[in-house]
Amino acid sequence: MDIRTEKLARLLVNYSVGVKPGDKVVISGETLAEPLLKAIYAEVLKAGGFPLLNVSLNGISEIFYRYASDEQICHVPPTQRLVIETYDAQIAILAEENTKALSNVDPQKMVLRSRSRKDLMKIQMERSARKEFRWVLGLCPTSAYAQDAEMGLSEYEDFAYGACLPDMDDPIAYWQNFSRWQDKIIDWLKGKKHVHVRGKETDLTLSIEGRPFINCDGHENMPDGEVFTGPVEDSINGKVYFSYPAIEGGREVSGIRLEFRDGQVIRATAEKNEEFLLKTLDTDDGSRRVGEFAIGTNNAINRFTRQILFDEKMGGTFHMALGAGYPESGSKNESSIHWDMICNLRDGGEIRVDDELLYKDGKFIIDVEP
Repeated sequence: MDIRTEKLARLLVNYSVGVKPGDKVVISGETLAEPLLKAIYAEVLKAGGFPLLNVSLNGISEIFYRYASDEQICHVPPTQRLVIETYDAQIAILAEENTKALSNVDPQKMVLRSRSRKDLMKIQMERSARKEFRWVLGLCPTSAYAQDAEMGLSEYEDFAYGACLPDMDDPIAYWQNFSRWQDKIIDWLKGKKHVHVRGKETDLTLSIEGRPFINCDGHENMPDGEVFTGPVEDSINGKVYFSYPAIEGGREVSGIRLEFRDGQVIRATAEKNEEFLLKTLDTDDGSRRVGEFAIGTNNAINRFTRQILFDEKMGGTFHMALGAGYPESGSKNESSIHWDMICNLRDGGEIRVDDELLYKDGKFIIDVEP
């Protein structure tokens, strides 16, 4: 087994979710992640937890959407609800064999499935905010991810493990130090009220008054690297152009331009897959509002890879998520979607907070750089 697989498993179990004796822990992933899933399983046992392994076969989602009726699409298995409502932790590993498998699925079917799980998403977010449910999402490198990133598999493995394990000798200490650095950014933002973002085809204002920023330091995503908040729901005004494709359900939606008025998307266009964008925006009452505003801080992620787990952390960018916000960030927006979209600020972009320059050309202007 690749030593990096073992080290990543230890990091996820002992740092990201911090498994304690007696914890009930569900471990989920696809068959291509077998070596990592086994390593995680072993580490949960060593930590005294009770692991439940939930492995999915590659290609199952494609079969599901091809044959499932609307009633079957909306069905939520009792075991899935049991985990979200009663388990202590979840470690989920992405390991797709074909990232385009759902590209031709009727968007309405995906909207229907999202709606049917809205209450589960709310329960998970609320339990997570109360520290009752610890979760982390990670990734096992596959050829599909390497192809999306336009890399060879070994090159992609180096990239992916490098973003998670920048210090192979002591990855936990690395993320603890990273967390302390991001705390400086959050301390500067405390008590601030107004944000103004400018960039290519982007001029956006929003309120963060009374909304705390959250330190994303490897406890819910691995890799990590962002600070985010839930903007005041009716405060966003202006326009934004997302520099990179937004990928959802296997579909790549590129050239997205959104216009906001009083917190709601009033106009949306895309150069590719616009129909999918518009149908997703009409999922429910909260899907045209923003649940998250974030700044990416991981400079080890320096290229777009078409994998949102990595891309949204990219240094020099900000991103917003349409749909559900996280309660711990003060967000009150509820939705069955949470769709992150990324904007590059490294070429003339800037972020001002209460008229003070925070970020310019992809770098913090205030004295917080590590």
